[in-house]
Amino acid sequence: MKFQEMTAFELRDVDRENVLVIIPIAAVEQHGPHMPTGTDNFLCTGVVESLEQRIPQQILLTPTQWLGASAHHLRLGATLDAPLEHYIETLMGMVRSVLKDGFRRVLLLNGHGGNIDPMRVALRRLQNDYVDRLLAAACYWDVADSLISETLEGDHKFVGHACEFETSMLMHLRPELVKTDLLNDAGELITDNLDGVYISRDLRQRTAEGCTGRPDLASAEKGAVLFDGIVTAMEQTVVNLLQQPTGLEYEDHL
Repeated sequence: MKFQEMTAFELRDVDRENVLVIIPIAAVEQHGPHMPTGTDNFLCTGVVESLEQRIPQQILLTPTQWLGASAHHLRLGATLDAPLEHYIETLMGMVRSVLKDGFRRVLLLNGHGGNIDPMRVALRRLQNDYVDRLLAAACYWDVADSLISETLEGDHKFVGHACEFETSMLMHLRPELVKTDLLNDAGELITDNLDGVYISRDLRQRTAEGCTGRPDLASAEKGAVLFDGIVTAMEQTVVNLLQQPTGLEYEDHL
């Protein structure tokens, strides 16, 4: 079920307890020389729309929130950013809207690394007011760590930025948007972690051209494997979230 394609009267009749509301969140920002600025939006939307097509009666899918928390890309240009406090409030507002409408299970499904901390803060701020609801958040790739590690050839066996993973995924979904003649090894990624200590560095400080890993090893074939595996894993995650108990106290969750 797609929220924006339904009437208010149709939405009124949706099962509040046994349907998972998925709110996709993404970003529009620079993705190096070979990828479009809308990459995160295209990929996250592609995953959730495929998921909704597979199990439409179990999901109520809202439109993707394309604007993300992207300040760490601003010095590279070609980036649209929402300041953190504004972004957190926006996420809270969207989640609160469906909670006030009676829905009991909500998943923020993210497609941009910069949104991870804000989405968790947003749910923490809401949780005390909705302790009898299921408030969940994840990046769409979180459900497929093993598949990603097994499929990627480069040393970066994880999701980076305009990397082997994202480039392969977009080659599968929107091949016409990938500039294959500009695919190169992105070079060394300057760390943001020293002896377990987080160092705040933006993408201009960490990368040569605003991308990471080995986009030159990307392929549409890898993208198809990754995409299908992620959507399949997400199907099971939806089932698991719908089976999670809701309640006020410890005993309600046993």
